[in-house]
Amino acid sequence: MMNGTWIATILLVLFVCLVLFLFWVMIWDSNRFVTRTYTFRSPKLKRDCRLVFLSDLHNKEYGIGNERLLQAIEELSPDAVLVGGDMLTARPGASFQKGANLILKCGEKYPVYYAMGNHEYRARIYPEDYDTMYLDYMENFKGSGIRFLDNESCLLPEFGIRLTGLTIDRTYYRRFAKRKLREGYLKEAVGEADSSSYQILLAHNPEFFPDYAAWKPELVLSGHVHGGVARIPGYKGVIAPSLLPFPHYDGGLFEEYDSRMVISRGLGMHTIHVRLFNPGEVVVLELKADKETREG
Repeated sequence: MMNGTWIATILLVLFVCLVLFLFWVMIWDSNRFVTRTYTFRSPKLKRDCRLVFLSDLHNKEYGIGNERLLQAIEELSPDAVLVGGDMLTARPGASFQKGANLILKCGEKYPVYYAMGNHEYRARIYPEDYDTMYLDYMENFKGSGIRFLDNESCLLPEFGIRLTGLTIDRTYYRRFAKRKLREGYLKEAVGEADSSSYQILLAHNPEFFPDYAAWKPELVLSGHVHGGVARIPGYKGVIAPSLLPFPHYDGGLFEEYDSRMVISRGLGMHTIHVRLFNPGEVVVLELKADKETREG
């Protein structure tokens, strides 16, 4: 009898310790970010280039005025900053100023190229729900030099890079379902990929990577999934924004055909305001000119 009581007590203590540990990790991971670097080589690149990729901030702040995040970017000294969308949260009456200020601060030091996420897009197409949120947000960037790629492309000729920002229809963000892009959708939205340049596609939702890869970019940059909110260490993220469990495209590097996709685990949160074994993420892309291959 005494042994049974002791075993029950030990199990209860262990359970309480586990809960406290998980709670501590959740608080810690919800308020920090890490830097992850990916290196790619291509003969299409004219010279080496370092890009910082930010996504899914959702108006979060790391230090006053996002000073910790800005310092990390400054220490990386990128050639440009790419933004993958959802820097605000589309919620009636919600503030977006922290996200806007971060982008503006980056724009003071680096070229910034901004592709839309589903939250920017939703705020724009549903003014009856979000009033002037989108217009007020975009007003911040007038005269700033921030380049928005809303189903548009631009060249970075000094590096041999072409950037394309894809904004997909709201129907492709519906929950509880796996989807595929309608045939020909990508070409209709943004035209053909540029085979003569190092083609980068900024596509917020990674769910459609096979469709993106068929368009034949060298590199796809996505976000949206927040790393699965919570991660099982050594395995996968737990849930996708579509509310389907264990999403295949949850974070990190994926390959399909001759294309690669890097998924940022994002920097902020919405709806589920926690991160567990899943800190925020600043993605660094080291693009190396493969001179030997190009000259050969």
